[in-house]
Amino acid sequence: MLTLTDVVAASAEVGGTRSRLAKVDTLAAVLRRASAEEIAPLVGFLTGAPVQGRIGTGWRTLVALDHPPAAAATLTVTQVDTALTELARTTGKGSTATRRALLDDLFGAATEPEKAFLIALLTGELRQGALEGVMLDAVAKAAEAPIAAVRRAFMLSGRLPATASVALTGGDLAAIGLELHRPVRPMLASPGESLADALTQLTPCSVEYKLDGARIQVHKTPDRVTIYTRSLREITDSVPELVALVRALPCTTAVLDGETLAITDDGRPRRFQDTMSRFGSTAEEQVKALLLHPFFFDCLHLDGADLIDRPLRDRLSALRTAVGQHVIPGVVDPSPEEAEDLAARALSDGHEGVMVKDLSSVYAAGRRGKAWQKIKPVHTLDLIVIGAEWGHGRRTGYLSNLHLAARDPDGGPPIMVGKTFKGLTDELLRWQTETFPHYQSAADSWSITLRPELVVEIALDGTQPSPRYPGGIALRFARVLRYRPDKSPTEADTITTLRSMLTP
Repeated sequence: MLTLTDVVAASAEVGGTRSRLAKVDTLAAVLRRASAEEIAPLVGFLTGAPVQGRIGTGWRTLVALDHPPAAAATLTVTQVDTALTELARTTGKGSTATRRALLDDLFGAATEPEKAFLIALLTGELRQGALEGVMLDAVAKAAEAPIAAVRRAFMLSGRLPATASVALTGGDLAAIGLELHRPVRPMLASPGESLADALTQLTPCSVEYKLDGARIQVHKTPDRVTIYTRSLREITDSVPELVALVRALPCTTAVLDGETLAITDDGRPRRFQDTMSRFGSTAEEQVKALLLHPFFFDCLHLDGADLIDRPLRDRLSALRTAVGQHVIPGVVDPSPEEAEDLAARALSDGHEGVMVKDLSSVYAAGRRGKAWQKIKPVHTLDLIVIGAEWGHGRRTGYLSNLHLAARDPDGGPPIMVGKTFKGLTDELLRWQTETFPHYQSAADSWSITLRPELVVEIALDGTQPSPRYPGGIALRFARVLRYRPDKSPTEADTITTLRSMLTP
């Protein structure tokens, strides 16, 4: 029987090393000790994502719990999991008192280290380095299963704790298949050096528009349509126009991957923020005022046939059958001249650039290799905002200069790589000043420190060596383009990517 102290010790050990192999060894060791019932909650605890999701209890409530630490460690993983389940279920009239009683019981039985761990876990501040990639490696090692099989099962199930439970109890990972109305973790593209370079690497290939929209995944059966974001959050009720369009497609069952965006009357893309504003609203007037248009670029299932393991060439053929005119603009197996012409048209139409994709590639979640490459005329990175400074001059009273960090691919804390206030409009300054305090973890008279939860897209001219920041590099001429509410910090660019961009 695993105790919460066992989890706290493993978490501290993982957080105390920068070595990915050491992290994997520590996690694999504690996973091997877990019973079948403990595996899912244990994985949730160690990755900072309880299986219950957000339980609706804030930091102020938790730190206000006034309980002396327990003299001995008695809490088990199962007891904590049960308490979190009860907290998540408790809503409605009288729930405040019930939730307080549940928290009193839980924290009253916790030692000092356990209390600190629980507060970090429940407020989303647990950052000891057990990211999904590290945990997947640990699951594979503990289960003595091929890492490719674990990754594929996770892609199709969308749930790391559930995947770990199957792997560690001797279940058949291959039996986890694509299931309609259960979202698949998306395949992502890596930055490419240039169109010419990508065409050389990926032959034969397809080249298509890279839209400045929001990623969507669509599932269709005869009686149901569901639509998900790149983070697998369901948004079906917010996008009725997309649901109606999908229902009318000439297919019975389908799983489609694509982008959606709001466009102007002359067909040009509206701001990314305008598109994202629709994902949280079901107001009829907003739907009518800002219609979304879908552009599909992949087909993972069509009319009873799973295509996820088929090459992209086959999936594109199925896609054209399924969605017709709603295929994203592109060309298959183009000449260099045709590819350059498409890239020029994409930019002329107001889009970001093009995607170049290997026609022999199968669908694999995340950025695994260079099978998909994004080519944009301006270097952009998705970085994590870890702090901000109060402005001066006309920016007095506003949180302005951003502290930017790259993701550590081995699961450590974000690595600071620079600062910038360039590109911040008055609208963004107001938004930052209103929003940042909700993510504040510390502050002084000139700056605040933020929990690493906000992702911002930064344009830059490259990177250069610098002893000023912990990563040993700095951004060159960085400027803010936009915030990315559709991305989590685990999807930010890594310090490895930034180092690969170093200017000699």
